[in-house]
Amino acid sequence: MTPDLMEEGARRLAAYEARKAAAVNTESGGRSAAYGRIAKIGQPDFTQGVALYVDDISVSFDGFRALNKLSLAIDVGELRCIIGPNGAGKTTMMDCITGKTRPDSGKVSFGSTIDLLRLSEPEIAQIGIGRKFQKPTVYEDLSVFENLELALSGDRRVRASLFSRLSGEQLDRIGEVLGTIHLKGDAQRTAGLLSHGQKQWLEIGMLLMQDPKLLLLDEPVAGMTDEETERTAELFLSLEGKHSLVVVEHDMKFVDQLTQGRKTVTVLHEGSVLAEGLLSVVQNNEKVVEVYLGR
Repeated sequence: MTPDLMEEGARRLAAYEARKAAAVNTESGGRSAAYGRIAKIGQPDFTQGVALYVDDISVSFDGFRALNKLSLAIDVGELRCIIGPNGAGKTTMMDCITGKTRPDSGKVSFGSTIDLLRLSEPEIAQIGIGRKFQKPTVYEDLSVFENLELALSGDRRVRASLFSRLSGEQLDRIGEVLGTIHLKGDAQRTAGLLSHGQKQWLEIGMLLMQDPKLLLLDEPVAGMTDEETERTAELFLSLEGKHSLVVVEHDMKFVDQLTQGRKTVTVLHEGSVLAEGLLSVVQNNEKVVEVYLGR
């Protein structure tokens, strides 16, 4: 069994202890306990129509400012593309959203009720934020079906995974996701035998099994064939509206396929928003051409 699965129980125990400790505190950082109680985890408020608020965050590493008072908002069900040169702060931004990096200042909120800066990485994943890194991470010795089975929400400790039986509802959910990620005909195939693009789809499927409200996708089509890139665009567009998606990408053809001339694109540079608007608008922005597209 993989080290990841063996460590799952320890991670869940750590998250439980963190929730107990947080529940004891009545105030934190000047906020009342009613605002920040961990008991509210899993109940983000999207009534204002915004899934994610990034408000004035700054991050420095050894004197280098990776993020400089960055602010943006992602609407519920929106598909937002983030572009920009290397070193613009795209990865650091996602690190702050998922709890991997704590900003020096600013706020990051999930909906209008959950302060993400108060939560650990496992807790952020549990409340409905999924992240996919550029390199696919799947269990290569297991089948496609088994990878999706392990990713099901619920008790995924080693013993529970070995002795559990899937319900009809869970089987239906796996079948639905297999269709969504274009791998229905490869359900029993060993994951290690998939193409690079198929592994990317499988990892996205593993995230979808946990029904995330927000998906963060880092250069998802890097290394894909043209056909795989086109099918990935179709996949993401099929998820739009059901989930909020933030796609960090350098492939401008892929960005064009996703935005279809009607979606907002955000350009980052030196840790801040340089420009924002339709792709056709930002592509003609003189500053964007100078620092990014003209290279």
